[in-house]
Amino acid sequence: MHASVRQLLARAAEAADEESGKNPFDSITHGDPEKNEYLKRLIGGILEGRIISASYNLFVLVAIVLLSVLHLYRTHRDRRKWRVRVSRDSALEGKRGPGVLQTMNDREGESSSSSTLVGGDETPLDTALDTKQTDLDLEERPLLRSKRYRGIWRPIWGVKAWLAYQPQPLPIINRQLPANGTSVFVLAWLGLNVFLHLYRLPMETKYFFIFADRCGCMFIVNLPLLYLLSAKTQPLRVLTGRSYEALNIFHRRIGEMLCLLGVVHWGSMLIWRFCFEPDWLLRGDTPRTYLFHPLILEGFGALLSYELLYFTSLSTFRQRWYEVFLASHVILQVLALVFLWFHFYTSRPYVLISLAIFLIDRLVWRLTLKSFTTTASLSILEDGETLLLSADWDIPSTPTSKLRSLFQHNIQRGWSPTDHVFLTIPALGREHALQSHPFTIASAAPPIPSWDPSSTATSRPPHAWLSLLIRSYNGFTASLLHHALLHPSLPLQIRLDGPYGSPHALSLLRASSTAVLIAGGSGIAVIYPLAEALLLHGPTGGQKVKLLWVIHSESHRRWIPEQRLEELREMGAEVVVSEPTGLAGRPDVGGFIRGWVDDDVEGEVGVVCSGPDGLNRGVRNTCAREIGRGRRVRIAVEKFGW
Repeated sequence: MHASVRQLLARAAEAADEESGKNPFDSITHGDPEKNEYLKRLIGGILEGRIISASYNLFVLVAIVLLSVLHLYRTHRDRRKWRVRVSRDSALEGKRGPGVLQTMNDREGESSSSSTLVGGDETPLDTALDTKQTDLDLEERPLLRSKRYRGIWRPIWGVKAWLAYQPQPLPIINRQLPANGTSVFVLAWLGLNVFLHLYRLPMETKYFFIFADRCGCMFIVNLPLLYLLSAKTQPLRVLTGRSYEALNIFHRRIGEMLCLLGVVHWGSMLIWRFCFEPDWLLRGDTPRTYLFHPLILEGFGALLSYELLYFTSLSTFRQRWYEVFLASHVILQVLALVFLWFHFYTSRPYVLISLAIFLIDRLVWRLTLKSFTTTASLSILEDGETLLLSADWDIPSTPTSKLRSLFQHNIQRGWSPTDHVFLTIPALGREHALQSHPFTIASAAPPIPSWDPSSTATSRPPHAWLSLLIRSYNGFTASLLHHALLHPSLPLQIRLDGPYGSPHALSLLRASSTAVLIAGGSGIAVIYPLAEALLLHGPTGGQKVKLLWVIHSESHRRWIPEQRLEELREMGAEVVVSEPTGLAGRPDVGGFIRGWVDDDVEGEVGVVCSGPDGLNRGVRNTCAREIGRGRRVRIAVEKFGW
């Protein structure tokens, strides 16, 4: 709280103790009724504002509960769809003869069953390209069940299509925008903060201090959520089905709002002190005394720490000086919380919660429970800029409980498709010994037996093979490339923190009758494990699997061995690797998607994409247009880069 008002309350309390039965403000106002009434309204507004601000946590709790219920519903629906399709395929296979039983790869709680893996002919490249040209009039083809069904639900499909659509980047600053659905959610959250900030706020300059104080209160109540969303191991993943990297956009918007609130709070306090504070409240307080008051200096220290955090978190800074970003995030966060602790007494419960989240995530989980040390080999691929880091180890045979695995499961026991790890290599030097860098796991996930009692698997796989594709840019990756050039055959001692990820993409694909996977460049590190999980480690239920890999140069084909792609083709997948875009230009990715969607009019198509921003946006918007046409299409974009 502002120094003069904080001292005012202290003096009022002392006056009430010394002169029982008298107005506690008389010692300040000298018995002036008008001034007494003003102080009552001022202090009452401050206390009321803090109650209103604290209610923000109830709104957040309600939102989390609703998202959890939605996640449970979607998970149950996806499991049911998968079971129905697999059961139907098993029944048909049973009439033809015995099938091949395989275990479903599902660490995250997906259901398991047994079925014959259904093969299929690979669709030629020219057929996929010409689908939209040789097809009949698409408007005359049946959508879903009937034209009447389509007409009734047309407005809903239009809304769903708009929510799935991703606008073009903002001009001049080239700022990427999320899908409209995400933007609506973020705007709703911002609206809640603005509403709580302005609710029952006196709109008179003489009560301007209440506005300034409310800024600080809204800053504080958002603090635990900011730290919760930044934690790598968090309950929100279990409750909502989204891991921290999917929620990172919300974490950044909260951080940006808090930086704005901090500036507004600081500026408003200066405006109050030098423009609107009544002279009789100053009590001889000079500008110098005010600016160098410990309370003001502590507040300025917290403000400066968080503003520097924001500056070092900008994508341009983060990509160029990632190591500085990592170190500053740890140091500045601790400093900011210490300054807040002393600056604002009411903030202390929120500061303690935030600090506990930060320390438990960093020290308990990431450096101990989620950490695993092993030996790896390093090789340079054909393009001379991409590294392949490989490691393997025996998977422990001792099973862990489902509840324990949610928080204590580390990479030693396996991982799931789309998971990533944080890599630390002490051998690169002292500056890299405490740094951890995220990389998506490019190798197939080892099949882990399902919790489903009908599963035929009784033991864990004996061995795990892990591969990371690492593109060399600067900093850590440049040092790693230099090390590989100097020591091409020297084993490396590495520390892996993870795995981290979400089962959302795999669940979406398994619930679909047609699974479409789009990879751009090194996005194949995300897409290939998904394709293998669908085809090799689980019953397909007659599912069609389509994979398109867009590469920039011929050397990028070596990132995934050709025999691995042939295995997918042999299992019935349609695998298309584009001509290098550096030579032939960009392929018509939208044409592929439209053709594959048109091939499955009655079923549901699940699309997962991982690649550069332009490719992701194009795939998302193609799917949005198909949704607008009444097609049952679901889209998930896996994060590409950090």
